[in-house]
Amino acid sequence: MADTCVARVPVFAHLSPEDQRRVADLARPTRLAAGETAFSPDDALPRLVVVHTGRLKVSRVSPDGAEQVVRVLGPGEFTGEAAVFTRHRPDHRGTALEPSQLCVFRHEDLEHLVREHPEVGLRMLATVSERLVDTEHRLRALTWSDVESRLAEYLLGLPSTWADGVATVTLPLAKKDVASLLDTSPESLSRALARLAERGLVEAGRGRAVRITDPAGLQALVE
Repeated sequence: MADTCVARVPVFAHLSPEDQRRVADLARPTRLAAGETAFSPDDALPRLVVVHTGRLKVSRVSPDGAEQVVRVLGPGEFTGEAAVFTRHRPDHRGTALEPSQLCVFRHEDLEHLVREHPEVGLRMLATVSERLVDTEHRLRALTWSDVESRLAEYLLGLPSTWADGVATVTLPLAKKDVASLLDTSPESLSRALARLAERGLVEAGRGRAVRITDPAGLQALVE
């Protein structure tokens, strides 16, 4: 499992097969059931967590207990690199959304790895930079966009299947988590989805499915 996990992670993909095996030897395979915690602010030591299979929800919990979803990680994605290098305890929580397999690296092992392969650290830095750009985009959206526009952009960014000019997407999270990711309330999200449906832009399908009946109109709302 560790070899496959290492091989599919972009920051390790450029390494030779031999070096990938060395990295795999440092990984600690971890299996989680849906709902189990991968890491939390209570952890004593920072770790780099790489998703092998499944999905991991990364969130922060405010003092009053409100959860703010930061991102959802899929296979090959990772988190915890900043805490490892700063030695600070994580300030967020990782929860498995479904049965998942992880590769976990201790900070001592990761530091040794970066010393041996500086390009790994550079690729991690590039990933962190991309996340900063995404965070800035979300902040601009909060300032300039309403909930309908943020929801439209989110729907257009999901993987879709097409038939007769209609795209069907499936919400990867419960609506309350989608609302948190879009920095709104579940009630506001439901109202925004209803307004998009009234305008003929989308239709609610079974379960979490949403049919985008007017992709161009939805894109115009984003722009």
